[in-house]
Amino acid sequence: AFIKNGVLCIPTAFCSYSGHALDKKTPLLRSMQAINKQALRIVKLFGNDDVQTIKTTVGPEQEYFLVDDKYYQERMDLKLTGRTLFGAMAPKGQELEDHYFGSLKRKVAAFMKDLDAELWKYGIPSKTKHNEVAPAQHEVACVYAKVNITTDNNHLLMQIAQDIAKKHGLRCLLHEKPFDGINGSGKHNNWSLTTDDGINLFKPGKKPEENKLFQLVLACTMAAVDRHAVLLRLAASNTGNDHRLGANEAPPAIISMYLGDQVGDIVEQILKNGKATSSLSSGTLEFGIKKLPVLEKDPTDRNRTSPFAFTGNRFEFRMVASSNSIGDTNTVLNAMMAEAFSEACDALEGAADFDKAVEEYTAKLMKEHARIVFNGNGYSEEWPIEAEKRGLPNCRSIVDAIPALVDDTTVAMYEKFNILSKAELEARKEILFEQYAGVRNIEALTMVEMSNRIIMPAVTKYTKDLADTVIAVKEAGADASVQAGLLGEISAKLAETKKATTALAEIVEEAKAKDDSKAIAISYKDDVMAAMAALRKPVDELEVIMPKEVWPMPTYGDLVYEIDK
Repeated sequence: AFIKNGVLCIPTAFCSYSGHALDKKTPLLRSMQAINKQALRIVKLFGNDDVQTIKTTVGPEQEYFLVDDKYYQERMDLKLTGRTLFGAMAPKGQELEDHYFGSLKRKVAAFMKDLDAELWKYGIPSKTKHNEVAPAQHEVACVYAKVNITTDNNHLLMQIAQDIAKKHGLRCLLHEKPFDGINGSGKHNNWSLTTDDGINLFKPGKKPEENKLFQLVLACTMAAVDRHAVLLRLAASNTGNDHRLGANEAPPAIISMYLGDQVGDIVEQILKNGKATSSLSSGTLEFGIKKLPVLEKDPTDRNRTSPFAFTGNRFEFRMVASSNSIGDTNTVLNAMMAEAFSEACDALEGAADFDKAVEEYTAKLMKEHARIVFNGNGYSEEWPIEAEKRGLPNCRSIVDAIPALVDDTTVAMYEKFNILSKAELEARKEILFEQYAGVRNIEALTMVEMSNRIIMPAVTKYTKDLADTVIAVKEAGADASVQAGLLGEISAKLAETKKATTALAEIVEEAKAKDDSKAIAISYKDDVMAAMAALRKPVDELEVIMPKEVWPMPTYGDLVYEIDK
């Protein structure tokens, strides 16, 4: 419980009179019960009868953008949709990575200091804050805690960050892709399982080749991720994330697991020989400077192109949308692991030769689901081709993934552990389709409004001024070909803008007229999005050839580089 703006707030569950879960917390708490029960079975198989509880621990990282409030107020698209629907790329983007590795700007540092102080007042232990790779992008991370606590804390963090930003004359943008052409924002979900006596089930230990519990847990994770890849993709998604996933800035839309050199080698040995007999040494880092210590290398060698990467004692799920709740994500992670653990225990409990049985079961699972492991470059052009050969799904949009919510395998898993019923899943499916269409509808109509009432009037006024200039120059007896050429170019793009604006408005009406929520969502994904892109093109081209002082709204250069001005 906490006090916010003078009001006592008590985090709680929200259900209907009929008992159906209406929130994200109820299924999350149910999934925590399920993973606790099934993980306890796994641990007790290995003789640890003292463990009473196994909890899911999560450390979520939160990315966001900061822009000057005065520029924000002049952008209808930012105010209504959270992202820029028009905007030409500034001459400088993130090529030099000087923002990522640079010092904090004055206003940003002051904002972060106040944000930390406010978070700690709420009992939210904020630990890390820094610039992110895109200009005007930043990140904050909080200390690990039990998943329901971190979920509540992350909800609060997003609200508090937006409130604190306003006090500093800034706006905190949580949209996944507020600016086209530079990196968008995500939320990395660092997820692990820990016993009440301090054992991390994802920690390989000093001799991972001998750690049969870790190997079995790893095999179960491989099986869970492979079986429920599309559901996991969905749980990380929203409408904004479609602009980000697979765009050479975030993990690809294809779910795969990265294991690193040491753990990857253990899996390779098991696949080849049925068991592991050795493990790779991490080695050391030597700087060649006597005053600096020799450091042990990190054997995980993080792969930032992987959506589901092993990072030493946890898995970092890097696909999660920056504005999303992490409740859905961790409900899926807990549920799919509970299912895999349950099946493992059913197979191993009562085995005459447990050591042999666990070795064989681990090898069997790893062989069946080896396709999910990919330690290469997820951004490469070859990976989607290779993934298709492996039979891995590639859902490029959340619309493609939504049906997984009511797939037979999903329903069976959720009902087995009393997490969500088929009726509750069906309701969520309908809501997601409606949400997608609703967001795209607002974006499309905002573009039409901005084009009709802001952009075309400004361009029309400028063409008149330019035409007057052409006449004046000619009357003066000088060459007006440059001015006339510019007038012709701008007028042509203005005509293209008008045509695209009319077309977008018509296509929106056609999308609304479809028969059901799924068909409407698909129409917005395919038809409306294409029409939005067709309108954006001439407008962005107009922006770069018109004088800055007559362009009717702040540019990308203003928004991402003028915080401290």
